[in-house]
Amino acid sequence: MANQIPEEIQKDPELTKAIEQVEHWPTSPWLLPWNYSFEIRKTVWRIRQAGSKRVALQFPEGLLLYACVISDIIERFTGADSIILGDVTYGACCVDDLTAIALGADFMVHYGHSCLVPIDVTTIKMLYVFVDIAIDVDHVRSAVALALLLSNLMNGLLLLGYLLMWMVAAY
Repeated sequence: MANQIPEEIQKDPELTKAIEQVEHWPTSPWLLPWNYSFEIRKTVWRIRQAGSKRVALQFPEGLLLYACVISDIIERFTGADSIILGDVTYGACCVDDLTAIALGADFMVHYGHSCLVPIDVTTIKMLYVFVDIAIDVDHVRSAVALALLLSNLMNGLLLLGYLLMWMVAAY
């Protein structure tokens, strides 16, 4: 129970509205994609729980384009300032806790894969968000089926073309 997100965060109507607005990605391409799990409720809860005033957000290059939207939500629902760490570290998994400390952060959220430096070894309170990406299996299945159908159709047309050329050449 100690690690469960409290109900007041789970059912916060304003937070839910903010998350739902950013999850309508197909119609709003500048917001968060619907199939990425950034664990926003968990992040809000952990920042509130820690009583943090300044939060460093570290993203790998591939997720950096979502940083401003996430930063806005975090600031709005935690009251903490946020800093987006845009520098590329040695590897996307490397935690840049020293830069976060140098910038006055008292909490850090590391997005993406990680080499999992233990949170009791870092110089700052940490939260790892691994960002699960869901795959729409039905869409993939449909796309593959369409590609195979088109491939078969093209092969059939090619064969028909050869037959027509053979018939014309035979006369």
